[in-house]
Amino acid sequence: MLNLLYANDRVGEYPPSYYAATRTKLDPFPPLAGEVQADVAIVGAGYMGLSAALHLAEKGVKVVVLEAHRVGFGASGRNGGQVGSGQRQDQDWIERAVGHQHARRLWDMAEDAKALIRDLITRHQMPVTFRSGVAHACYTRAEVRHAHAYAEKLARDYGYAQTEVLDRPAIRRLIGSDRFAGGAVDWGAGHIHPLNFAIGLARAAAAAGAQIFEGSEVLQLTPGTRVTLKTAAGQVTADHVILAGNGYLAGLEPAYAARVMPINNFLIATEPLGDRAAGVLAEPIAVADSTFVVNYWRLSDDNRLIFGGGESYGYRFPDILKTVRKPMLKIYPELADVKISHAWGGTLAITMNRMPALLRPQPNVLAASACSGHGVALSTLTGKLLAETVAGDAAGFDLLAAIPQSRFPGGATLRWPLLVLAMTWYGMRDRLGV
Repeated sequence: MLNLLYANDRVGEYPPSYYAATRTKLDPFPPLAGEVQADVAIVGAGYMGLSAALHLAEKGVKVVVLEAHRVGFGASGRNGGQVGSGQRQDQDWIERAVGHQHARRLWDMAEDAKALIRDLITRHQMPVTFRSGVAHACYTRAEVRHAHAYAEKLARDYGYAQTEVLDRPAIRRLIGSDRFAGGAVDWGAGHIHPLNFAIGLARAAAAAGAQIFEGSEVLQLTPGTRVTLKTAAGQVTADHVILAGNGYLAGLEPAYAARVMPINNFLIATEPLGDRAAGVLAEPIAVADSTFVVNYWRLSDDNRLIFGGGESYGYRFPDILKTVRKPMLKIYPELADVKISHAWGGTLAITMNRMPALLRPQPNVLAASACSGHGVALSTLTGKLLAETVAGDAAGFDLLAAIPQSRFPGGATLRWPLLVLAMTWYGMRDRLGV
């Protein structure tokens, strides 16, 4: 079977994205060679794995991180950069699923996640700017009413008063498109350069004493009192293992496969818009719309429009430019003459309910992924929670792990064709405006 780690990318290279073109320089870490002993071995050097490594190394734990390509190679270095509030599902859904008390703790946890991002950027002097504001743009009046009622609920029930409601003229002034009936903007959320944040985490983890090995795909996990991870050129034996490979985890842990599904998402970046940028976004915010397959966008520091949208569910990426430019022009038809400088895609992981999946597949193995597009904040925080769990405090891990998680219908074998059918249906509803 084709490996997602290599299906659409060159070995050991970042994809040709705007983020890769503007990343902070980071010399490659060496590949693993020979045998290494560790207290904790981590598979995957994205936000979650690097955050876990940083927090463990700061506790004096001997940590080894194994990355098949480069740090931030996967979704961590390719995403829309949005640092959202709350969990992937809204608090109404969470209250129905786990009750109000549990929902309150999950809300507070998500607030801690945003604060953690800001703290890490400041404390480790990362080359990253946190820009405040994420707007939710609604197409229908019913969606606007729901967005406004939800803002009121957050203020009333959770003491969160940082959401500003927007009517049609207000959202038109803010995001420069006639397509939307209204919405809201969350000034407590924000957006960052995602790859530079991953690079900042890697530098901080290495400075704290974590060993990071790039170009070191894990080919085999052998369980036991001490777990062994084998790569092509070496092996790591550790007391504990953290699996943080997200959509690129492949078949390393079969118990995880039926609950987590890799999907692909795509982005483009325009040439610099110059004076036209103010007509696209009047403020330096990020935006996500109300379609099921979400479109999301923001301006870069040099006033390019970074626009994401579209999904695919096979191994190979489609024509990314065609896939993403179409919804961009529906929102901003005046940009039809603007050239596209970068187009890229990446693989992330989702669950049936779009909430993170945390498991203990073996007594000394922890697995976590599938923040389902809400991962900048939540993956970083989950890495910290994984570190705390290894150190003996599993309260945060257990809180997230208690969220009910269903297997995909058909298990690992049939999940893909069934998901394609479901997502095709939802995509048709988006196109029809249902």
